[in-house]
Amino acid sequence: MIHYTLACDKAHTFDGWFRSSEDYARQEKKGLLSCPVCGSAKIGKGLMAPNVATSAEEAPAGGQVLLGEREAHVRRLLKEVRDEVTRNAENVGPRFAEVARQMHDGEIEKSSVYGIASKDEVQALREDGVEFHPLPHIPDESN
Repeated sequence: MIHYTLACDKAHTFDGWFRSSEDYARQEKKGLLSCPVCGSAKIGKGLMAPNVATSAEEAPAGGQVLLGEREAHVRRLLKEVRDEVTRNAENVGPRFAEVARQMHDGEIEKSSVYGIASKDEVQALREDGVEFHPLPHIPDESN
């Protein structure tokens, strides 16, 4: 199985598991993939870090968790924050770093926006003192 972090054209990210990279490519080509948040069929692979174990002892535990009531409450709160932001802010997609910098520099009026940025763009914004926050990723509740 292959795990991909996927993103729609509205910058919603989610996880996808496929039998092979060919399986992902086939499903993408046939338009079988859709965003669980907004239903968009414009899906692409997000940034991913490889996870390679050199021995059985070093293999990751799988990243699974069974939430207690307190943690489930925190998850619901994070989902509410994410829903509030995506409902009331403008999605600027891959232009996030550019727009955030323009607001920081006073070139355009400050407003609520969200989008996607590369690791290098995020680092540069932080170094320049641009205030922003990561949008919480909430895995599908059926997982």
